[in-house]
Amino acid sequence: MSVQELEKEQEPKQGSFGLVAWLRWVWRTLTSMKTALILLFLLALGSVPGSLVPQRSVEPDKVAQLYEQSPALAEWYDRLQLFEVFSSTWFAAVYLLLFTSLIGCIIPRTATYLRELRRKPPAAPKNLSRLPHADSFDSALEVDEAARRLRKLRFRVVTGDGWVSAEKGYLRETGNLFFHVALLGILLAIGAGSLYGYRGNVLVVEGDGFANTVAAYDRFMPGNQVSAESLQPFSFTLSDFKVAYQVAGDKRGQALDYSAHLKVSDTPAAPARDYELKVNEPLEVDGTQMYLIGNGYAPVFKVTDGKGQVAFEGPVPCLIEQKTTMTSGCVVKVPDAQPSQLGFLLQFLPTSVPLTNGDHASAFPGSLNPEVKILGAFSGDLGVRSGKPQSVYELAEPEVLKKLKPLVMGSAAPKPLAVGQSLDLPDGLGKLEYTGVKEWITLQTSYDPGRFPALVAAATAVVAIALSLMIRRRRVFVRISGGRAEVGGLTRTEGSAAGFAEEFADIVKVLSAGEKDVR
Repeated sequence: MSVQELEKEQEPKQGSFGLVAWLRWVWRTLTSMKTALILLFLLALGSVPGSLVPQRSVEPDKVAQLYEQSPALAEWYDRLQLFEVFSSTWFAAVYLLLFTSLIGCIIPRTATYLRELRRKPPAAPKNLSRLPHADSFDSALEVDEAARRLRKLRFRVVTGDGWVSAEKGYLRETGNLFFHVALLGILLAIGAGSLYGYRGNVLVVEGDGFANTVAAYDRFMPGNQVSAESLQPFSFTLSDFKVAYQVAGDKRGQALDYSAHLKVSDTPAAPARDYELKVNEPLEVDGTQMYLIGNGYAPVFKVTDGKGQVAFEGPVPCLIEQKTTMTSGCVVKVPDAQPSQLGFLLQFLPTSVPLTNGDHASAFPGSLNPEVKILGAFSGDLGVRSGKPQSVYELAEPEVLKKLKPLVMGSAAPKPLAVGQSLDLPDGLGKLEYTGVKEWITLQTSYDPGRFPALVAAATAVVAIALSLMIRRRRVFVRISGGRAEVGGLTRTEGSAAGFAEEFADIVKVLSAGEKDVR
């Protein structure tokens, strides 16, 4: 055999990295502490858009407003699922990866922790003076007495021929383990809330009621395991809604307090009870919470058609256009009017004041001089019977709006209507009467069975991390020979040596004290 062949044969063969090895590497990487911390950071980072970008489940009106103001930006937000962050695919992926990583961390840690609990402290080294902390003193101390004194200091103690070994601080690893278990508990609680909980949004006008049924919600978001029968059968009537505003100073017009007075029936057979609903003080019935999240005005209109019949009568919720003055846009659709359908574009001014150009605007958000400005009145087919879904806050789609006949527009519109005044339509097509003002509130319903478990898990995590940071793992050894005792100590927690020096001095004092002093 030639030298070249011999060298080639002796060269180490390159190991193969097959599928099993790749899977093992992926699993070890995923279940490492570094990966878990990165995923936890990504989960927190992914929650930021949920606070900055309006969410469809909480503020659908602001989402719609963003589509009107910046349609291109809103489209990109929708593509990236930023309007539904907490139910998005990418957020769920991070959530599940963190869930898997925590399980992979907890299982081996639990096995190691159980082995540590069963393991006895090691025997005392022969030369204790080489330990980071060491001392010696003359004493007639016996091994059993030294062990007893260390046990009183809550050390786990093992004795041998002329030596004592003691260890303390196991709660540090207990806190570490419980912290990981608590994080897992939080994730499980969130998952349970997503599966068995539900959320919903509803708008209620003064004088109207609400029953907790799926059909009563404007927007309903159930968990995968929620059915119509899962909802708690309570109901209420909105008796009155009041808002207190700042009337003077630099903050004039700022809202100070919101208060909704409800008549609540916890069950269909239960008598009604009074409840005052406020911001951050939700109504709670059998674990279901209802939060006050918005309010506005709903002027009351009466529309008489060309045949003298009342084709529409009732409050019309208006969308807020200017938050500082509560100027609101209103749309009234009258598809039952004869001989042709009627539609109105209106603007509600809570405190109407005339401007120098002859126009009118609202000067205060409170309802001090409520008037309705006529922006336009139309007749024709509104397209409400076309089968296509339409917004109640839009008169018609642009192509349909072009086909409508304008009856009152622009400069031809009369002055704003005060309560009790009316607008007669041309050609005898009918009349619009402004008869009163009510207010509306928007409520968010939330039922989350994982809410209390998540609270318990979060509290456990805080206590556990405190134990993990405050408790030190340390060992103390004692050797007794010829009337002299040697004591040595060391810590098993990195960076805690300085804190152990004072404790070690106290331990030496206890061991060197006389029998009477100890007792």
